[in-house]
Amino acid sequence: MLDSSNVIAPAFSTSILGTGAYQPRRVFTNDDLSKIMETNDEWIRTRTGIEERRWADEDETTVQMSVNAATQALEESGLSPEDIDMVVIATTTPDANFPSTAAYVQERMGLKRGGLAFDVNAACAGFMYAYVVAESLLSRGLGTNALVIGAERLSMLLDMGDRSTAVLFGDGAGAMVLSAQHASGNAGLLSSNLHNEGRLTGILETKPGIHGLDNSPAIKMKGQEVFKNAVTKMADSVLEVLDGANVTSEDVDYFIPHQANLRIVKAVADRLKMPQEKVIKTVQKQANTSAASIPLALDTAVRQGKFKRGDIVGFVGLGAGIAWGAALLRY
Repeated sequence: MLDSSNVIAPAFSTSILGTGAYQPRRVFTNDDLSKIMETNDEWIRTRTGIEERRWADEDETTVQMSVNAATQALEESGLSPEDIDMVVIATTTPDANFPSTAAYVQERMGLKRGGLAFDVNAACAGFMYAYVVAESLLSRGLGTNALVIGAERLSMLLDMGDRSTAVLFGDGAGAMVLSAQHASGNAGLLSSNLHNEGRLTGILETKPGIHGLDNSPAIKMKGQEVFKNAVTKMADSVLEVLDGANVTSEDVDYFIPHQANLRIVKAVADRLKMPQEKVIKTVQKQANTSAASIPLALDTAVRQGKFKRGDIVGFVGLGAGIAWGAALLRY
């Protein structure tokens, strides 16, 4: 029996008017990593499907990557900076503890003064939280056009002596412009859910510390437990939104899961009986970019011309917390 208590089926329409992405300049292949740690290309590919990842230089901050991705999305949307009255950014790697990354982006891009600007931290599920929260706020009239961004510099949280985590993660930012004012046709969010299970915090976390100090945190992960929970919880979450929208997996045109690793992506799709050709996969070249992975994959698919207006697209993500959630939308 599906638990639909957290499923939201909104009664308003929004449209994705534009998407954007930014990936750092530096590319690190598996062979590059083999020169600085005990690993090799075959070991990494077999376990993760990852071939390379991007790690940010000093000038490629979380704010700057967010601005780069958001500028591209804004240009594609046809809106002006003054039209954007909401910025929601999902990140676990802000440049400063406060103010929010979103506040800096609002200022640098010259967005509408007095609009909403805040960050969301749900780790790899962050973009799901940011997207659903932005939709909810738009539905209540607290904004008309929103920038929803996922941005991460996970390279600053890596323990290069721990190959089980260091090979997995990459940096980058992805963005979308979401509009309630310029919604077209029957586009919009069909169903969504968000969850968290705090008793599982210990399977994926950083050690205590504050970034920028000598005790900077590093990612710690119990890989088998994360894999098991990721597959079951993401699949169940998708089943919830399918049920909430009264559709089946056969009705879904494209599926964008969080790009944790290729084995998890494929296992979730198989559990849902989702054909692999419907699944957007970018983890091979981008690695796990946490909150940035879904919007990066979305932008990749958009620029490849995969989507057409009216397509049903599913998102799902899971991250530390353990937080997870899914959304089904008509593009």
